[in-house]
Amino acid sequence: MATPLGTRLRELAATAPNAPAVSDGDDVWTRAELDVRTTRLARAFAARGVGEGDLVSIALGNVVAHVACSVAAWKLGAVPQPLSARLPDGERDAVLEVAEPALVVGLEPPDRPWLGASELDRLSRDGDATPLPDVVGPSWKAPTSGGSTGRPKVIVAGQAACTEQVLARVDGLRIEPEGVFLATAPLHHNAPYMFSLLALLQGHHVVLVHRFDAARTLELIGEHAVTWLYLVPTMMGRMLRLPDAAWEAADLSSLRTALHVGAPCPPEVKRGWLARLPAPEILLELYAGTESQASAMIDGRDWLAHPGSVGRVTRGEMAVWDDERRECPPGVTGEIWMRPDGPPTYRYLGATARVVDGWESLGDMGCFDGSGYLYLADRRADMIVVGGANVYPAEVEAALLAHPEVADAVVVGEPDEDLGRVVRAVVQPVSGAAPGLAERLPAALADRLSRHKIPRTVELVDHPLRDDAGKVRRGAFGM
Repeated sequence: MATPLGTRLRELAATAPNAPAVSDGDDVWTRAELDVRTTRLARAFAARGVGEGDLVSIALGNVVAHVACSVAAWKLGAVPQPLSARLPDGERDAVLEVAEPALVVGLEPPDRPWLGASELDRLSRDGDATPLPDVVGPSWKAPTSGGSTGRPKVIVAGQAACTEQVLARVDGLRIEPEGVFLATAPLHHNAPYMFSLLALLQGHHVVLVHRFDAARTLELIGEHAVTWLYLVPTMMGRMLRLPDAAWEAADLSSLRTALHVGAPCPPEVKRGWLARLPAPEILLELYAGTESQASAMIDGRDWLAHPGSVGRVTRGEMAVWDDERRECPPGVTGEIWMRPDGPPTYRYLGATARVVDGWESLGDMGCFDGSGYLYLADRRADMIVVGGANVYPAEVEAALLAHPEVADAVVVGEPDEDLGRVVRAVVQPVSGAAPGLAERLPAALADRLSRHKIPRTVELVDHPLRDDAGKVRRGAFGM
């Protein structure tokens, strides 16, 4: 028996209609309001051509309407596809070309059906709220990601939009029923989007933060009696730099889980949080890709016994292989390969997985110790993680090479106290390039790249950056 996600939310509304379901500081919807208003939105989507199996791209900020649009899509058997509302036109169009959504909410792309953000409130308040027929969509989410070449891809989750499949993981993630979830990061990223929806389906009050603010986040934990907190290491570091008085005034007594994911966590940041939380086991680290073939987890108490580890494998299988696809012994670094312990967990639109005999790699490097604890060496061979967001050098290099004064470019990451790493570009100018190119290039990329992808520094060199075969060793540039 498959219970549609819309049905699950209707059942939650029946048990506690006036309980808050989702809020963003300015707007609060109860469970009953969420059920009724998303039915109206679903009918509005259907009137614009959305049907079962279609993708609906949602380009909104961290507002109640973002969550409502996902629920509305579920009620039609459609698949919500979160999309950054701040993408440059070129990136936006590339993602939409891959996704081919039936409707885009929040943007006005050329030659595609769209619905403006300003219309959502009216559409959710007016019109027919008669419950729609129960339907289980083929997938419950389809977030975007950059591919290994920097081209966009859409990762369509392998779980159908039914309660039994979607909530199968909540126990391991500690998303218990009837809690309060604080979403601190943009919903167009997979992790905060996924965890927010899982919490909603578990009857949590999902509290959305428009934009992360370290001091305000600390205050909100106490104000809402937050039980489940989402973080990335950059946020954790910023919060640790708050004055001691802010931490002394904070009420963390409600917290049962503070989960971080998205980038390696510096040991000093980890230890700082463990010293401030009521108990070390509250802090939980997850290692997994959006593809979700397998995962590893570790709580704070276990981390203190195995510092630097991302934990043991908790779902699926992982193996570390050398370049000859031989399994590496404990302590020897190789490439991490994964495979699910059941049906496929995703499918790509716009990309092809790296698969060998049913095992897949995301390009991460690491090693196991003799007790099965996993340690990461690099997040990915080429990828730069900027404040928890992935930057693929090939995409930035392509944007640089489009500039008429750039002959060649190599992009690497360099350490940054706040963001973990930032983008650095090494550029070979064309002969006769005008003075001041290094200073002019970042501004010239603003229309092509998101802000976190734009190089923080540009170094000009007068020699070739690649060998005769067109290859480049990024390690030579300090990556």
